[in-house]
Amino acid sequence: MDLGLEGKVALVTAASKGLGRAIATELAREGARVVISSRDEEALSETAGEIRQETGAEVDYRAADLTSAEDIEALVSHAQGRFGGVDALVNNTGGPPGGTFGDLDDEAWQGAFEQILLSLIRCVRGVLPLMRERGGGRIVNVASSSLKQPIENLTLSNTFRAGINGLAKDLSQSLAPDGILVNTLGPGRIATARTKNMDDSQAESRGVSVQEVRGEFEARIPLGRYGGPEEFARVAVFLASQANSYVTGQAILVDGGMVRAM
Repeated sequence: MDLGLEGKVALVTAASKGLGRAIATELAREGARVVISSRDEEALSETAGEIRQETGAEVDYRAADLTSAEDIEALVSHAQGRFGGVDALVNNTGGPPGGTFGDLDDEAWQGAFEQILLSLIRCVRGVLPLMRERGGGRIVNVASSSLKQPIENLTLSNTFRAGINGLAKDLSQSLAPDGILVNTLGPGRIATARTKNMDDSQAESRGVSVQEVRGEFEARIPLGRYGGPEEFARVAVFLASQANSYVTGQAILVDGGMVRAM
């Protein structure tokens, strides 16, 4: 299938590693020109170089703190200056701290709001004029499986990932006349460094082996294994592509069937 990404411009946030990097790599593999960002300029430079070498695509980068309105504005301007606009935006961020409602103070709530939801709002606001100039675009939000089912001890993530889904649904309706499609993806247990850290932390707190923790999760996944970052990325890339011409406003899980919610 031709995804229609050859020569298109994609902006991917939090892309120096993990799911963001995997998505950026698959976009580049399909011929897109890609701008990646994270807070770590050294890691960005290394990642951009590796993706270029692997795919032969044009890959640029700019460091940005997604809690900073000025950094996001500069990031979008950089993408426009480097490649002339933005056709696809992939909103990705790190996860907020764990904890239950009783563990969290105002500072934690404000920080998670700025990291997860306000950053997305600012990125979308920044690219909309560029997408409208180009006659349309694609917005893909990377969230969590908590889109469908809350995750124990992750109250902040449960709250703000649901907020992303609500905003995406609203945007999908208001932006449809502009040819801009908006969807949200929720990863399940994908084999990234963050997932490994979570497994390690749970194993340590329970006094069991990491293998035992992982085995428990795998037993809850119908496909019987953790997903690979590239498996998640391929779904994101389809939604960000021109081949996706009729899917918008959807919250889709890439979780091997783990979440039982409808």
